[in-house]
Amino acid sequence: MAATNAEDGAESKALFEQVQFYIVQTGDLRLEDAEALSKLLEEYGARGIPRSSTLENISVDNVPLQDVTHIISTTIDFPDYGAAKDALISVVKPDWVKASISKGRLANPRQYSPDPRLFFSGLIVCCADLPSGDSDAIVGGVLAMGGLYSSAVSKMVTHIVALTMDSDKCQTALSKNLKCKVLLPHWFDDCLRLGKRIDEGPYCLPDPEILRKRPEDRIPEANRHDMQGASSPRPGRLPTPSSSPTASRRQLTIFQNKKVMLSSDLELGSHLLGTIEDLIVGGGGNVTGSVHKADIFVCHYRDSLDYRIASRAGRDVGNLAWLYHLITHNTWTSPLRRLLHYPIAREGLPGFKSFKISLSNYNGEARVYLENLAKAAGGEFTKTMKEDNTHLITAHTVSEKCDAAKEWGLHMVNHLWLEESYAKWQIQTTSNPRYSHFPKRTNLGEVVGQVPIDKQAIERVFFPPTSDLEPSAESDHLPKPMSTKDISAGPSKTLKTSNLHPSSSADIHVPYRASHSDGATPKASKQNRRHTEGNSFRTPAASRFVGEGKENETPSTTGSRSAKDKAVAKLHDLAPDIALFEKERKRVGGVTHGGRKSSEDRVPDANRKRSVSKDDDTDTGADEEARGAKRAKKTKGLPPPVMRLALSGYKRWIGAAKKEGEERARLREMGILIVPDPTSCTHLASPRILRTQKFICALPRAPIILSTDFVDDCLSNNKLQNPDYYWLNDTEGEQRLGYKLTEVIARAEENKGRMLRGYSIYCTEAAHGGFETYKSIIEMNGGKCLLYRARAGSTLRAGREEDTDDAESSTPEYVYLISGTTPEEARLWPKFRQMVDGAGKTPLVARTDWMLNSALSQRLHWTGAYALSDKDIEAEA
Repeated sequence: MAATNAEDGAESKALFEQVQFYIVQTGDLRLEDAEALSKLLEEYGARGIPRSSTLENISVDNVPLQDVTHIISTTIDFPDYGAAKDALISVVKPDWVKASISKGRLANPRQYSPDPRLFFSGLIVCCADLPSGDSDAIVGGVLAMGGLYSSAVSKMVTHIVALTMDSDKCQTALSKNLKCKVLLPHWFDDCLRLGKRIDEGPYCLPDPEILRKRPEDRIPEANRHDMQGASSPRPGRLPTPSSSPTASRRQLTIFQNKKVMLSSDLELGSHLLGTIEDLIVGGGGNVTGSVHKADIFVCHYRDSLDYRIASRAGRDVGNLAWLYHLITHNTWTSPLRRLLHYPIAREGLPGFKSFKISLSNYNGEARVYLENLAKAAGGEFTKTMKEDNTHLITAHTVSEKCDAAKEWGLHMVNHLWLEESYAKWQIQTTSNPRYSHFPKRTNLGEVVGQVPIDKQAIERVFFPPTSDLEPSAESDHLPKPMSTKDISAGPSKTLKTSNLHPSSSADIHVPYRASHSDGATPKASKQNRRHTEGNSFRTPAASRFVGEGKENETPSTTGSRSAKDKAVAKLHDLAPDIALFEKERKRVGGVTHGGRKSSEDRVPDANRKRSVSKDDDTDTGADEEARGAKRAKKTKGLPPPVMRLALSGYKRWIGAAKKEGEERARLREMGILIVPDPTSCTHLASPRILRTQKFICALPRAPIILSTDFVDDCLSNNKLQNPDYYWLNDTEGEQRLGYKLTEVIARAEENKGRMLRGYSIYCTEAAHGGFETYKSIIEMNGGKCLLYRARAGSTLRAGREEDTDDAESSTPEYVYLISGTTPEEARLWPKFRQMVDGAGKTPLVARTDWMLNSALSQRLHWTGAYALSDKDIEAEA
């Protein structure tokens, strides 16, 4: 027994025997904590790689990538992260060390990654009394985004997912006084929909704010102090590191052993230029006039030859705001991390000039940042919103601007649309559910500024490898930097006279977006500074990481072929997790509902939004790796579904969530996939002809309509029945409505979802059933639905632009307003008629039955019985 314990102890002490680590010192990791962590690792067999610089200069310390296997850091924002990633070196949080020791084996580095894209990293989730489908979906999303799952409540659990506090697991957490959050599953749903981690506060039990507050209640502002210095690409003033100039120069270490080149397009005056150079030199750096010698290149625009040379050579390229940020905080941050720390495009994003953008519900630095980002993208920003605006970017939907945007039919999106369009340098579609998702009681200002520059997208557009001269090409006519000072003279204020040579890059033919020269003339005076090290050019320094077994290396690359092969292999290993997350993000109903709707109201929730997914035919989720493999094996052999069935008015599963999940799975094994979204169905099952939103929205797709007996018989016989024997036969309903169901389907096939093509139909907010209900019905039939509130200055809006090219889609003569008969709605009618008459059209104020019957019959039919007049209001009163 003693020998066995000795062997176990020896094995535990050799836990990190193959680990060679390097700790990146940051503001979040104190020096004493880093030293304690280093001692703990060495105690268990790891070997620490010594620093190449003193602890005072840790802000610019380079990681010796050739010698390390693991980098321990609380952030990915250090200079060598990109090279470490290319070299497949694991970058982990300090928690990885303790987790590995507690498990007795090396923990998965991915689940302790500081990469902000894995926004559930650090979470250990436990599910309490949730339906199996919802629980599996949450677990799958958490694992895919870097978190962990625990089937039992322990002190390691950080979040318990529950619907009430009555479950045994919640009571266990309370009795043991565990420091974990108990919250609704809606939080995971909202995080996965946005792709960002939002505050848990409004979702925490026992009294969650999202269930207690009303939708119209005020949402608190999100104060973002960390946006300072990153809200404008051209800062207004030079920051001061400390109150004493002498002390600031002595303490500034961010430029240690760095060579910095300042581009002429910064247009700096001689005094400001000299001050910046003094700070760089006083911080241990040098100012150079050669882009080939520079480690850091600072410019304002992306169109110069120097910008392309520095970018291809893997240099750090940023703008003046980024340089000021380094000086202010004396801590390294990548210029790619914040969108406005990177040089901007002189002409803006193609297609963005036609956009007129306004903001709502953002405040402080976040608002300034989004204003400047919209301008940098080439759009027009307006403080006040009018009907000619094209987009409203809002943090939530509680504001007058949001109400007006709905009424005027403007694109209402969150800030992610603007940030990702700019980062990827491609206008993103506003129909993406991520951009129109607004979690209840959450101000999305709290996640502003978390989207980094997409380097690959920028490279494809602005510095493709073969667009012009290679970085190693030497020329006496390369554009000169702004005048610099003699480094050997130290931080002297003496100015030396030199001339700025014009750039020759304008004479070189390059593709669009890389075809402009350094045409801007600096504002510096005739006396400018010149660096004494001259303007001779040389091939850029080799990459800091050199692949083993390679004799040569291309100067313009930052990695080796072997590293790229390893990266591809690693990406292949991560493919299942990536696919799992994408499937959960697309899943209809999200992770809180699991695509399960056991009952259907006659008028569904007007705020409910859904997305169509083609991946709903397999279950997801896992109990760590073993459970995930078991479920994957279970669903792997299922063939594609032969029928995508939507249900309307089906009562079998009301109040029986467990039974619903089991029977859905059985139907899936027969080849029947139950879909909650009627836009994706091939068949519709209903007990009779109904006026539900799902039934009416499914008709434009001309589905095969079956009786719900078909589902019951399939489950009773445990076998797929012939659907031809189950066509819906509702003679009473057909007589009541005045048409046959077969005729409706025939007209739907002829209409092809375009019955209302070219029509702009207005609807009051108080119409019975809700505006969103009629909007979905009208849009499913090819029309456009606009909310009408009779705002001052409202004008008649035309139908969809894409319809105007079709000769059959001429502008309709009639303009409809769907309204109820309340006095409040009746006050809108005169202004509506006046607006339509002014446009030379005929106004028609219609009952809600007109739209429902037209959609049900798939025929646009008007009679006087549908018209509303003052008599109806008087009778109603």
